[in-house]
Amino acid sequence: MTRSLFGTDGVRGRTNTYPMTAEVALQLAAAAGRYFRRDQQEHRVVIGKDTRLSGYMLENALTAGFTSTGMNVFLLGPVPTPGVGFLTRSMRADVGVMISASHNPAEDNGIKFFGPDGHKLSDEAETEIERLMSEGVAPAHPQRIGRAKRIDDSGSRYVEYVKTTFPRHLRLDGLRIVVDCANGAAHRVGPAILWELGADVIPVGTTPNGLNINDKCGSTHPAVAAAKVRETRADIGLCLDGDADRLILIDQDGEIVDGDQIMGLIASRWKEQGRLQGDTLVTTVMSNLGLERFLYGIGITMERTKVGDRYVVERMREGQFNLGGEQSGHIVMTDFATTGDGLVAALQVLAAMVETGRTASDLACVFTPIPQVLHNVRFRTGSEPLAVDAVQQAIADGEKALGPSGRLLIRKSGTEPLIRVMGESEDQDKLHAVIDSIRQAVEHAS
Repeated sequence: MTRSLFGTDGVRGRTNTYPMTAEVALQLAAAAGRYFRRDQQEHRVVIGKDTRLSGYMLENALTAGFTSTGMNVFLLGPVPTPGVGFLTRSMRADVGVMISASHNPAEDNGIKFFGPDGHKLSDEAETEIERLMSEGVAPAHPQRIGRAKRIDDSGSRYVEYVKTTFPRHLRLDGLRIVVDCANGAAHRVGPAILWELGADVIPVGTTPNGLNINDKCGSTHPAVAAAKVRETRADIGLCLDGDADRLILIDQDGEIVDGDQIMGLIASRWKEQGRLQGDTLVTTVMSNLGLERFLYGIGITMERTKVGDRYVVERMREGQFNLGGEQSGHIVMTDFATTGDGLVAALQVLAAMVETGRTASDLACVFTPIPQVLHNVRFRTGSEPLAVDAVQQAIADGEKALGPSGRLLIRKSGTEPLIRVMGESEDQDKLHAVIDSIRQAVEHAS
């Protein structure tokens, strides 16, 4: 059986449209409950969410599904995705669930699962849950129905955990930090962590109303934080996404720094300190060629995976590597966490600033990127533009035109109805011509 419900990061879609409906959420939870509840002993699940209005609906549906199979449910409320991974392990839960569509707009939502080890589920586990869901799950005996309990201090537990990843002998005194929480899951914990470590905190995107998550703020719209950094003469800006598992930086001049530069900084420091396991960074096919060349020059191997932080983590676990991530800002440090954590990554950068006394711009520009162009082309549901001959021909022509000094990556998004058309080349005119040709072919095929 192949997966049809799960994408690259759980189940995701437009709220109240299949598959993101209350009915599907209930059935999915029942199937997941049966998958993880393998005996008659008591089992537990933790459920967190971001600040989307639809989170209430899906939280209740998931609770009903899990309790119907005898699972006890612990409701965390709004908490970052990495917080769910942490609390799944901390609370000895059999499964963790995050209700979030990450960087997507408020009308979307998603459901991500974590196993008892705090890691996202494998393709095989998701396929089995889909199989159970399609066959139908028998409910538990009335006397074995699960209970639900709300955990009021989940945010405080996560704050304390994140602070333990910052060197104990350091403080953030004297640093003025803009933190944009995207009106999402970190709107309270993000500023609290920085303030408790001594920073002068300037919060942005910390007034969620259920409909404004990622709305012209956060890691997908860093211009807002960049303007605030310049206005307040801050030392650095931190941009999180809706569930706070990714980070984009703003230096003191208001310049935007992506995940590739952040990974390059952390990898080079860990290499110098003897902390980088296997002298390897795991990233995806999206990362810039400039990063790969920089790492090679300092004796670090870069391994690429499919797009999706869980594929990065899978390769990290296979190779026993401790650093990986994505250009979009998912930074995974398995010394500290089981998944990307924007706030933990931010503290690594801030520790470097404190220890070296160097500015954000000086630290965060570790390599010169090869010019990269990315276009997202929306397509009709049900269409397969990448299978069209004209699109295939345009891609083949583009690869020939760029030659060995360039790179093309054309892929279907796993979270949205988009074809992502990306290319890299030092010849910018040729690069733009190639990308435009492919983009037009995809648009005509859509």
